[in-house]
Amino acid sequence: MRQLNVSLLKGGLGPLFVLLLSSSCQKTPMTFEDSVKTLEVSYRQDLLELSQEVREISESEDQQSRSEAYIEARSDYKKLEPILQYLSDSNYKFLNGPNISRVEEEDATNIKELEVTGFQVIEELVFDSVQLDALNHHVKLTADRLQLLSENVDFTYIKAHHILWMIRDALLRVGITGITPFDSPVLDAQLEESALFLEGLEEVIQHFEGQFESEELFKLWITRLDSARQHLKADSFNAYRFVKDDQQALLDLYRKTVADWSIRFPLELAIRNEAEMLFSESTFNLAYFAKRKAPDQLDEIVQLGKRLFNESRLSAEGTMSCATCHQHDRYLTDGLILGAGQSRNTPSLYYTGLQQAYFYDNRSGSLEGQIISVINNESEFHSSVQAYAANISEDIDYQKAFVRLFQREVNDADLRDAIGAYIRQLNPFNSKFDRNMRGEEQTLTESEINGFNLFMGKAQCATCHFMPIFNGTVPTKFAESEMELIGVPSTNDTINVSIDEDLGRYYVFGTEKKKYFFKTPTVRNVAMTAPYMHNGVYQTLEEVVDFYNRGGGAGMGLELPYQTLPAEPLGLTNKEQADLVAFMQTLTDKLN
Repeated sequence: MRQLNVSLLKGGLGPLFVLLLSSSCQKTPMTFEDSVKTLEVSYRQDLLELSQEVREISESEDQQSRSEAYIEARSDYKKLEPILQYLSDSNYKFLNGPNISRVEEEDATNIKELEVTGFQVIEELVFDSVQLDALNHHVKLTADRLQLLSENVDFTYIKAHHILWMIRDALLRVGITGITPFDSPVLDAQLEESALFLEGLEEVIQHFEGQFESEELFKLWITRLDSARQHLKADSFNAYRFVKDDQQALLDLYRKTVADWSIRFPLELAIRNEAEMLFSESTFNLAYFAKRKAPDQLDEIVQLGKRLFNESRLSAEGTMSCATCHQHDRYLTDGLILGAGQSRNTPSLYYTGLQQAYFYDNRSGSLEGQIISVINNESEFHSSVQAYAANISEDIDYQKAFVRLFQREVNDADLRDAIGAYIRQLNPFNSKFDRNMRGEEQTLTESEINGFNLFMGKAQCATCHFMPIFNGTVPTKFAESEMELIGVPSTNDTINVSIDEDLGRYYVFGTEKKKYFFKTPTVRNVAMTAPYMHNGVYQTLEEVVDFYNRGGGAGMGLELPYQTLPAEPLGLTNKEQADLVAFMQTLTDKLN
């Protein structure tokens, strides 16, 4: 795929091709701008060739040739994915989204059901249920999109920091979702494909060899990427060792490359530019999730928010605070199946700030919006934003704090911001698992490590609970908090199974295909936050694992055509289920 076709170099690319040949012959290091141009030419050409490879799936005459054509196209797609997934999230989803119903709900008047297509759909049609008309349809859609992309490649805006972000996104993706069954639904070829993905990343880095001040650093990239690929191809792959050793080593090289290239980033994305590792409280840029600039005197505002979090005067009767239901010694839950007057189980607030939507049904787009809903709820504060501000405005200490921190009197907007600031910093990342991943201790047992490997692989947990947060906020952009239909039953009776009557997301806009959809919560601190599920149906982690092992609600016989969880049993042994629970217990934070 990497050979340039002169006949395809249109739109002024002919002279560039001469430049490339001249640069190659003279062995002169290319400028950054020239490197970007060569990458653009190569990427455009590869997209066009990949488009033709996809079309050849339909042109194949039998199952064997279709299978071979798909595998060839899929392999070459994976090599291009480091670039494609960075440049366009929408095209990435189009070309490689899961074969499940996809509905976009902007508001009650703008609800769109999108046709699901791309490689995962084609894979199932080629290997699982051969329907030639459907296969040809999706092949055409996918090939046409690849051709369209090839015709519209434009790297004129690309700067050095974009290339570095592209590299970092690739390193994050390969360790967070690449080594899981995230996008290989039938072939289960994620490890082989991740090796191809890293091969594509190496080709990107090779384009910028001339950008390196340190030749040794460039060589280290090649060596380390090759080592990671070899580990992916090993007979006994160990996800724990790959994430802890290979991914971290590559992220260390990334940080050294930032320094070597003397790059100053214009802004921070979800992960801080200076983050040293994934498993740290300093990894994430909280302002990104808040969708606003971090305020001055943030620490003091957080302390004010903590005080307000425990303030009962915010409720109409002066008897309830946020801490009434989110209790510190219960990891900010209440330990009840359903709290008084509530229709859903109380979730923990730890790591809540690292998501993009709130409540079990994602009906609020911000923490501040969630706070308003709690205040207005008749079963909770039963108050109003004006009233709860007035309730504390006569307190002289609050008056002084608001004037000092916000330069104005007590008001509902600043009050919500303070509580939100407190909740957003509840991301300790100090569990046994975190400390081991950071190399501070070596205390994980064989059972716990095996549990993590199962979590990332056979048990398929990590296809929805994305590390390092282990919730549904989708990497690498962390711009969307996913919802899933897993078929939560009304009771823990595995014989007489009935679906819980709560319709979840459906209540927000009345979208039929969103019935029973709920947000994917974090698994962090899960050992301390029973009972489980939105209805508190399960009392133990063992019951939860058994539910997933059976294939969720659909696996237990419920008619759920849009279930996003595979209905096939996982086939976990008793020991594997115990190991999985042992791993989840390592995600328990130490509380102050």
